[in-house]
Amino acid sequence: MASFYREAARRAALAGEPRPKGVKGPPLKHLLGELDVLAEPFRRAGRTFPVRRAEHPRTVMLLPGFGTHPVRMRYMAQQLERAGHKVKRWGLGFNFGPTEKNIAQLEVRLIGLHERYGRPVVLVGWSLGGLFARELARRHPDLVAKVITMGSPFSGSPRANNAWRIYHLVTGHAVEAPPIDSDLAEKPPVPTVALWSPRDGIVSARSSRGRPGERDKEIALRCTHLGFAYSPEAIGAVLRELEEI
Repeated sequence: MASFYREAARRAALAGEPRPKGVKGPPLKHLLGELDVLAEPFRRAGRTFPVRRAEHPRTVMLLPGFGTHPVRMRYMAQQLERAGHKVKRWGLGFNFGPTEKNIAQLEVRLIGLHERYGRPVVLVGWSLGGLFARELARRHPDLVAKVITMGSPFSGSPRANNAWRIYHLVTGHAVEAPPIDSDLAEKPPVPTVALWSPRDGIVSARSSRGRPGERDKEIALRCTHLGFAYSPEAIGAVLRELEEI
């Protein structure tokens, strides 16, 4: 029990660290805008999403954001499948941060999908899931056709967001010191597209947009951070990028 309290105190201290000078997350108005997610199920009930049949069906792995389960990306998966793509979950359940163990499990998952379908896999990662996707592509570029990140903080300060304190508390390590050997800003040797939004209330647009050399292409959307998983604009952008391989 004493060790439990010591660990809890250590994590609380991590979460209570001051934000570095000059580093900011999105403004409060954008953070409050994330409440839009509460209205989404009601809007979706009366909406028909137009989907064109893909000329070149792909194998796609969806990687969820921090603290989320793959079910949060199910709506996106359904639309990609309607277009004819083969869409697969990442196979790890909730995303509670990187470890060498879960990275190794994802490597096995990626290798298995490549062998099963006989073609490189497109990795679509939302938020922290995009950092997993970039890491997988760095380790196995021959197995990955393209990486599409959605609001993923791969550039600049890892604390330029409104979730790093929660991340410290949950994972037990600093956001800039993950327990894996990785350079977040290093571009994987595969086509890499960054979807970002100036309305993102969690991750700064600067971090998710990236700089030239850190990604091949960047596309500005107008959705919230949570909206990357369900907005027609984001899903449409992913569908177009799946065709452009």
